[in-house]
Amino acid sequence: MRPALSLCFCLQLFLCFGQQYPYRDIITTLCSSSFAGRGYVEDGSTKGANFIAAEFQKIGLQPFKKKFLQPFTLPVQTFPGACTFVLGNDTLQPGVDYLAEPSSAGVQPQEYQLVYCNTATLYRSINAFKPCPKDRILVVETSGFGGDTNKIMLARLQELKQFAATIELTDKKLTWSVSQTASPYPAFQVLAASIVTRPQRAFIHLESVFIPKFTASNVIGYLPAAQKATKKPYIVLTAHYDHLGKMGKATCFPGANDNASGVGMLLYLAQELSLKRDPNFNYVFIAFGAEEAGLVGSHYYVEHPLFDLKQIRFLLNTDIMGSGEEGITVVNATLFDKEFQQLKSINEKGKYISQVKSRGPAANSDHYFFTEKGVPAFFVYTMGPNKHYHDIYDTAEELSYAAFEPLAELLLNFLRSF
Repeated sequence: MRPALSLCFCLQLFLCFGQQYPYRDIITTLCSSSFAGRGYVEDGSTKGANFIAAEFQKIGLQPFKKKFLQPFTLPVQTFPGACTFVLGNDTLQPGVDYLAEPSSAGVQPQEYQLVYCNTATLYRSINAFKPCPKDRILVVETSGFGGDTNKIMLARLQELKQFAATIELTDKKLTWSVSQTASPYPAFQVLAASIVTRPQRAFIHLESVFIPKFTASNVIGYLPAAQKATKKPYIVLTAHYDHLGKMGKATCFPGANDNASGVGMLLYLAQELSLKRDPNFNYVFIAFGAEEAGLVGSHYYVEHPLFDLKQIRFLLNTDIMGSGEEGITVVNATLFDKEFQQLKSINEKGKYISQVKSRGPAANSDHYFFTEKGVPAFFVYTMGPNKHYHDIYDTAEELSYAAFEPLAELLLNFLRSF
């Protein structure tokens, strides 16, 4: 090869492989308004899956059976349109002052009379509030009580929701979710601090659409072992890409820490591992859909695996990777103590992060159904001052990335130690 061509070739290699994976840009993109919270309106989930599939291809991962996507369906309640809540003379801001509960029924433009439920009466029974006229909405205060009383009041509230529209007044942080069911009546959670007086009337307009079979997808990429791949065991890396989507036209839940950050880590690790293929293991990278709806994508995968789950030597699930000032927590550490001690030892030698904390098994992310099937697995998440979770404030701008790259090095060394 002539010197000029040789130099050009080397520069191309450097541009392709020498640069660090642009994980911050990827995370910011996934959190942008065009992805609509990677949820169930405005094609957010589909856009997220397609974007990750394209990144897998750029990195050089291979698809199973010629496609990166593994589609599945689930029922889901969505809120694609109007989201107006006027309490007395005050127009409340969605996501800031109130939330429509994830399973809430929709409301055509309607004015309600507020009925404030007497705490002592409601504590004893819901019978005093039955039947409830359709133009009434029952208001229940769930703050300011002791633990046992609070539990009973929350239980009574659930009973009221079966026959009446309700408002829960709370002093707790507004935290949204996704529901696979639609309730028969509208239900809202309102911050008590948003109400200065006790208004007597409310005007509400909430558009809801229940989708019995929403199509979501897992995104799966394959990095074969350097030699004799068909005879080698698997190491699997996972992260969910979905989030909550939108509540109304204007209110988006970006899901930066949960879990665009985990996708960023998944892709970062994929590129690093692709630069030098492991001779002993096949690597599989899975970005799961519909985690927020109840671990639906990962459950679907373990019931429809693309290779025998018994071939998996270890699975590493990353979720909430955007901070790390206070180290990491490892779910399943008590189940797989040998691997946990291995991870801790690598961190102590390399001093990558401040703390590697042990936690027992929990059904709180996509590792769970794999563990139930006998697959050894860790779920790793970072700890730090960022407490934004399932709210409108979980934005890319709020991520500190305090331990992202050192943690990535720790995880790479851990994976390479098998």
